Amino acid sequence: MPIGSCMLKALLSHLRRHSRGYLLTCIGVALMWLAPHQPTPHAPQWDTIQARAFLAVHTRNTPTTYYEGRHGPTGFEYDLARRFAEHLGLSLSMDTEPNVEQVLEAVRLGHADIGAAALPLDLEQPELIYSRPILTLQPLVVYRRGLPPVRDIDDLRGLSIASLRGSGTGRILRELQQELPELSWKESDELEVADLLQRIESGSLDAAVVHQHQFKINRLFFPEVELGFPLGEPLSMAWAFPAGQGAALQQRAHEFLDMLQQDGTLDELIDRYFGHDDYLEYVGARIFISHVRNKLPEYADLFRQAARDSGFDWKLLAALGYQESHWDPEATSPTGVRGLMMLTNPTAEELGVSDRLDPQQSIDGGARYLRQMKERLPESINGDDRLWMAMAAYNVGLGHLYDARGIAEQRGGDPDRWADVREALPLLQNSEWYSQTRHGYARGGEPVIYVRNIRRYYEILDYVDRSQQQFHQLNERLPDDDDDSHLFDVIPPVL
Repeated sequence: MPIGSCMLKALLSHLRRHSRGYLLTCIGVALMWLAPHQPTPHAPQWDTIQARAFLAVHTRNTPTTYYEGRHGPTGFEYDLARRFAEHLGLSLSMDTEPNVEQVLEAVRLGHADIGAAALPLDLEQPELIYSRPILTLQPLVVYRRGLPPVRDIDDLRGLSIASLRGSGTGRILRELQQELPELSWKESDELEVADLLQRIESGSLDAAVVHQHQFKINRLFFPEVELGFPLGEPLSMAWAFPAGQGAALQQRAHEFLDMLQQDGTLDELIDRYFGHDDYLEYVGARIFISHVRNKLPEYADLFRQAARDSGFDWKLLAALGYQESHWDPEATSPTGVRGLMMLTNPTAEELGVSDRLDPQQSIDGGARYLRQMKERLPESINGDDRLWMAMAAYNVGLGHLYDARGIAEQRGGDPDRWADVREALPLLQNSEWYSQTRHGYARGGEPVIYVRNIRRYYEILDYVDRSQQQFHQLNERLPDDDDDSHLFDVIPPVL
């Protein structure tokens, strides 16, 4: 969507919710956005940025913005900021603040060139100007499973509700008080979405108002939290810039974001970070999290040792083991595959595994077998593509994987990209395709689901592992005498 229409839509939505005294200012800003692009003006901020040769961006350390991933820094805001800095020919300096207000204050004071922390576009913020909208922020009510269904605003009566200050959800709740004067809620600038969801599961909160993309990325980690209903009109996520420093950086950001919108990159990034299919349903997620808590500790050290010996992330091996056997060391399939990592007898003999039902031998053997699959793949396959194909080969066999690579190439795809091979694997079930391959028929849909599930199990395990530093422990129960009221401000009813 063109920048003018995107901004105008956001402004009109904003106007509907605010007083007439603000009208002229909003119209002036809208006209500025709708005017034809002028040559980018120089300004003090842009001159300073060019002189120091790096872009200073302040954000927050959250799963939806910026965090340290398996391969280094990642997150939606980080990815956008990194691409913008590269577009400008600059290095990127990414600093974190504990809450939204401190991000905005860093921008106001000139410590940050850009605030990028899932910020709602808010034209009432003093000394700030904003980019064009980047992402739609739809507030949602979520609540604890087992409570009476929460389907509309009348169902909020009497519930203990919370939101995060600075996220824009508080504005929506204040507007709702005009219809529901008895509405009261808690606000915090010290917690994260995951903390609110954990408190809903533990029973210290009944419900919360969070944004749709935040819930989507966290929902499988908190299966006892239920989706309620969308609340209010959608907001717009944007970048914040200091006012009074000229519009050079802001205009360059508009042009950059427009470019990403037009070439499809922005939609691809949104889908990558927030567009997961929920192929693990709540029931499966609850069972998995229960096993993480009750069964995994018995085998975690064995996975860690196998990871040290094989070079894999221990959580990835654990995810593979769960997919194979649900961490049951005595698991046996009808075809005679046995043990926690479900090794065939020929594979066990090749690996020197004398007892497939011994957890240590099975985990060690499974890790070495996965490494063999990975090492035997062509050198042209790199990164995660290599890992996912190795896992597919663990499931379906290396020969069938090679056949699928051939089909992918025959169909005009890249045999070195998992995305293309993933599309080709199910074709091994169709005679018109498998009749042309060396190894013939295979249940090619299974390795696709296999790899997909392992990746999601790994995400949950990685979350649990990171939660020790970033969040409260998953499913942790607060002691009865632990009062966290100091973390919240209570917004009273307006009766």
